[in-house]
Amino acid sequence: MTARGLLIAFEGGDGNGKSTQARLLAERIDAVLTRQAGGTPLGQRIRSLTLDSVTEHISDRAEALLYMADRAEHVDEVIEPALAAGQHVVTDRYAYSSLAYQGYGRGLNIEELRHISDWAMGGLWPDVVLLVDVPFDVSSARLAGRNAKMDHYEASGEALQQRVLKGYQALAAADPSRWRHINGLGSIDEVAARVWSVVEPMLGRDSK
Repeated sequence: MTARGLLIAFEGGDGNGKSTQARLLAERIDAVLTRQAGGTPLGQRIRSLTLDSVTEHISDRAEALLYMADRAEHVDEVIEPALAAGQHVVTDRYAYSSLAYQGYGRGLNIEELRHISDWAMGGLWPDVVLLVDVPFDVSSARLAGRNAKMDHYEASGEALQQRVLKGYQALAAADPSRWRHINGLGSIDEVAARVWSVVEPMLGRDSK
């Protein structure tokens, strides 16, 4: 019987370096790399609707439900089949992003969002969540240095971003057995080494 793979989620605010670290880890352990929103063709269309800074206004509850639809498709079409086949999956964001952004950020009810997320994912929560931490001024400087159009959330202002970051800290504190803090300061290789120190013990003897 094939051993089930691990589901590893990277979370955190914008500009924290998690996307780079997710890619590096997936390459290192030969895992499926995916993201929310946008890990499926449907998800890519939802992502374009929810993240475009010039899109027509979407109500907070409609925005949350769009992400739930992305999540349901993502689990059914990408994540669950890979895990069942014994592959590890590394995802850049997962359900906790809805709790942080639509919950703490937008002010929607956290427990209602958690319940709907659980239903959308069929109860599939990550084995470990890596919260990449950087000070707000560092992430802001990184975003400013991209010279790219801001997405819907980046354009929503500092107050929302601050609420999101506090939300992530609260989520991590409430579930310490699942969450791990990763210091996001330093070089890419230094952060990757911190990620590896957390993930390697979970992989057993076959890790490299």
